[in-house]
Amino acid sequence: MRALARYVMRGPLQAGGVAAVTTAVPLLFWIGAAVVGLVTLRLGIQQGLNIGLWALLPALGWSWLGQDPTALAVLLQTMLMAAILRTTLSWERALLGGSFLAIVTGLMLPVLYPGLLDDLVRAGVSFYEQYNADVARALGDDLDTMIRDTMNASMAGSYLATAVAMTMLARAWQAGLYNPGGFRREFHALRLSPTVAALCTVTMVIGPVLGLNSMLLAWAAGTPLFLASLGLVHGVVGRKQLSSNWLVMFYIALVVLGPTLMFLLVVLAFVDSWLDFRGRIKPAGPAE
Repeated sequence: MRALARYVMRGPLQAGGVAAVTTAVPLLFWIGAAVVGLVTLRLGIQQGLNIGLWALLPALGWSWLGQDPTALAVLLQTMLMAAILRTTLSWERALLGGSFLAIVTGLMLPVLYPGLLDDLVRAGVSFYEQYNADVARALGDDLDTMIRDTMNASMAGSYLATAVAMTMLARAWQAGLYNPGGFRREFHALRLSPTVAALCTVTMVIGPVLGLNSMLLAWAAGTPLFLASLGLVHGVVGRKQLSSNWLVMFYIALVVLGPTLMFLLVVLAFVDSWLDFRGRIKPAGPAE
């Protein structure tokens, strides 16, 4: 992948060509988004917009003709987060920008793609009625609303997760080419401020009170906290100079335990924003 990043940085023709081709090819749109993010981070917002236009055309084609907004949503969110990161050097602000755009995306999907959501809802209702009839009868008319909100939130949330991953990939490419170890230091230090952590927490719990799509808000507001928790885990392992096997076991546990461990990590990230666990850990070093 670093060879691809090196090729992209040879010039705008190479970057634009790779961004356009990979966005046009099914299932490779994420490479186009990462390429645009890399150019934005390294050469600035103006250059990033120029290369982004190459990827925007096939993304619009998928969105309009193919009725699939995935490439377009991921591209726009990656461009926004890369631009914020380039300007502010703050992962916190970049993640907040991505989360805000994810909420906007979730609100616009039912307006711009009603047919797509209707098809997904019908498939979901049919699944419940066929394989979980008791739940379908218990929910009654609320089943349609629940599935619609779930599908809407899942789509917007998956776009955000992919865009965050592509922004991080672009940053890793930039660090690998021009600042070895820079992304690792940034990620290990990722920590939300108390104000932002409180804002994310309030956003996650206020949805049902205001009658909003609580799952969409949980996706959007929980993502910065979850990323901060991963930064905390990696930071502690790095600060204590522990074996990488600890990280392997952590991610295995994350896959096995799923939402339970994710919830605990979000709580841990909220507490860390106030207590700064990494700052309290004495770095491991050679014995004197």
